[in-house]
Amino acid sequence: MVKINSKKQQAKTIRKFRKVHRTTGALLFIFFFMISISGIILGWKNHSNGLIIPKSFEGTSADLKDWLPLDSLNKKANFMLQDSISPDLSLELDRIDIRKNKGILKFVFKNHYWEIQLDGATGNLLSIGKRHSDFFENIHDGSILDRYFATSDGQIKVIYTTIMGLALFLFTVTGFWLWFGPKRMKRIKD
Repeated sequence: MVKINSKKQQAKTIRKFRKVHRTTGALLFIFFFMISISGIILGWKNHSNGLIIPKSFEGTSADLKDWLPLDSLNKKANFMLQDSISPDLSLELDRIDIRKNKGILKFVFKNHYWEIQLDGATGNLLSIGKRHSDFFENIHDGSILDRYFATSDGQIKVIYTTIMGLALFLFTVTGFWLWFGPKRMKRIKD
């Protein structure tokens, strides 16, 4: 560990850390603001009474033997999306979330934030809901820019999360030194 011998050297180091801390904070303020707000919203998503993420319902059977084939459930979900919301919506799936213990499937579509919940055994519609949480996740991790610019492999998300992760690390180190440095300076004798 580098030993700092004088109060003058210690004060110079603290000033450098303060400048780095302040400059980084000013440059990345809007991103930290967006990450903090979206993080709070995502933390509350399961406690929002269906406002942020649709409530999960119960199906009639948790036994996969009783379920309809996946392709017919997919066709039902596609029909219900276009019949109930809009015939112009894309049917490209992002994922199928199978909740075996609840007896349901959630069809989550890629190019919009709609979700269709079906009973796995009967194919009956349990819920149509907007997944606002997916929108906030895209803001939180920067992938909303990949969606907007239609990048092929999430390059913006990787760059964004790397920059923000390094910035958080830098804030942690400089923030600690801004707290600890003055305490250490008081102990240094000239």
